Amino acid sequence: MPVTREPTDARKRCKMMGSPMTDDKMICEIYKSAKKDEMYLYVEKARGLKDVPESLLGIFGTPTPLMTLLIRADKPLARVASTTVLEKIREQGFYLQMPPAKENLLKEIGVTPPETHY
Repeated sequence: MPVTREPTDARKRCKMMGSPMTDDKMICEIYKSAKKDEMYLYVEKARGLKDVPESLLGIFGTPTPLMTLLIRADKPLARVASTTVLEKIREQGFYLQMPPAKENLLKEIGVTPPETHY
């Protein structure tokens, strides 16, 4: 027997508004931070930045639109699972992607991080 879930407030709101949000895909707007390199904010395009707390925007800086993207649960993203992004947007209205650790950046470009000696 399939398990049914009670729709979250975001799902109810989107269903009432005719938003293109389903369990497995969503049209998202992605913004880059004006203050921190490689920090990105994902939101549902239909809602925009309405659900992003002012305190977060203060840290993030003025959001610069980067792209609009259809995020599907079955299609991977570069640094985070697409299902994680969809889940967080449904729960809190946004997903904040933090910059990778500097050590990870070095590995991505093929440089071995220096050893730390104490």
